[in-house]
Amino acid sequence: MSHAMTRGLAIAIATAPFLIACGGGKADNPGPVTPTQCSGASCGTQGAPTPSATTATLCPDTADIVKGTYLGGAGSGEIVQLNIDATAMTYTLKWLESPIPLTSASVSVTRKGTRIAGAVIHPPTGMLPTAEQTRCAFILGAGTGTASDGTTYTTPDFVNNPNPPMILIGNGVAGGGIPGATVQYAGITLLPGLPAIGAVNKRHFDFYPFLGFASTTTDITKLPGTYNALLYHLSPTANYETVATNSVETFDASGNCTSSSSTGCLSTGNALTLNGNGYFDSTNPPQIVPSTGAASNPLRTGKYGTAHMILGQLNGATVPLVVRTGYVDTSNLLSPQVDDESGIAMLAAATPLASGGFDGGYVGADSNFKYTATLVQGAAATFINPSTSAAESSLGLSYGASNPGLVNVQDGTGHAGLAIASGGLYATVIQGAENGGIASTSANADTPSAPYFGIGAQISR
Repeated sequence: MSHAMTRGLAIAIATAPFLIACGGGKADNPGPVTPTQCSGASCGTQGAPTPSATTATLCPDTADIVKGTYLGGAGSGEIVQLNIDATAMTYTLKWLESPIPLTSASVSVTRKGTRIAGAVIHPPTGMLPTAEQTRCAFILGAGTGTASDGTTYTTPDFVNNPNPPMILIGNGVAGGGIPGATVQYAGITLLPGLPAIGAVNKRHFDFYPFLGFASTTTDITKLPGTYNALLYHLSPTANYETVATNSVETFDASGNCTSSSSTGCLSTGNALTLNGNGYFDSTNPPQIVPSTGAASNPLRTGKYGTAHMILGQLNGATVPLVVRTGYVDTSNLLSPQVDDESGIAMLAAATPLASGGFDGGYVGADSNFKYTATLVQGAAATFINPSTSAAESSLGLSYGASNPGLVNVQDGTGHAGLAIASGGLYATVIQGAENGGIASTSANADTPSAPYFGIGAQISR
């Protein structure tokens, strides 16, 4: 991609940094913005900024944002319901599914069933170029509520939080990051003097990348068809090993999955069944971590996790989002149930996608625990740092892959990957480190930055 083209696309995407799926609108040639971190008085109570008369509307009216409840999933293997009141500047969040332990004392008691409420603020002045973009973005402050075990659960506040969770409200979707957690487990000591079994090293996650839909359906007749699936899974007991891969999957009207891929279906296991929360469950889902060729995880005792499918409705398309929630129960040491693999997958209908078929600017969060922008134009794409407008990784795109709708990707250093698109959303997996790798505050010393996984929503064409 030429320097002039990259610069032009960078200017275009810079009009809406951080905003996932806040479609439409361009500001007039904003310059690079250096984000500032709020602290102390700068994190005080705020009202909604007044949109500029020349700025296109990127999200619902301030008074109407509260009317939307977003059902979605996170890369942590969690299903979340989220509501933001942009007038009262508050939020409520409930974890419907979660493998994330409440404390380091137990791996069996998770955030599932926990509901928190707290305050939100708009990003500090100067973080986003326009008042309209700022109006649609909300940093989540300390959330407090009753956890699943009856204790009080609290997430971090605005102050001294360098990489806070932030939600970007758009038209039909919300995305960004939900509150992260610190994961650690000392393991189980069977006899005095013996080493602990199942210990998990301490790792902090600033936030977990999240995508939620304002409109979903429980009508499974909207699902049948063939899809390309891109998956990203993580296993703490495998030293937080991550695997990103793809599968071609066909679903019938009963929620059964078959696949032409040699690996079979990877996103779900048994037939999907509707639960009472507005999405579908599949038991016995496949495990993809450790990756092919790696030694099997001796701590894993079976496939006890559950795959949850949300049927998002966006721009006339059905976009399945699948979250795999791991499950661990060590209450019976003679027959422990250990399946700590969790992750997320996006599915896109396997329909032909020609060069230019998903051109535009996209923004979202990724496996680096960062917010990023992606510019797609024909056979070229570029990752852009949304706070500086600087080009990061460059990508080459090759259309006409063996399966319709699948796009081959190769970064500037030769690492291969894939991309899919549907309903104004896109996802990519790349078997390399992109954009400087994982944020240092969400990594251990030995945490690899590859593979890479990202989901973004279109904000400009």
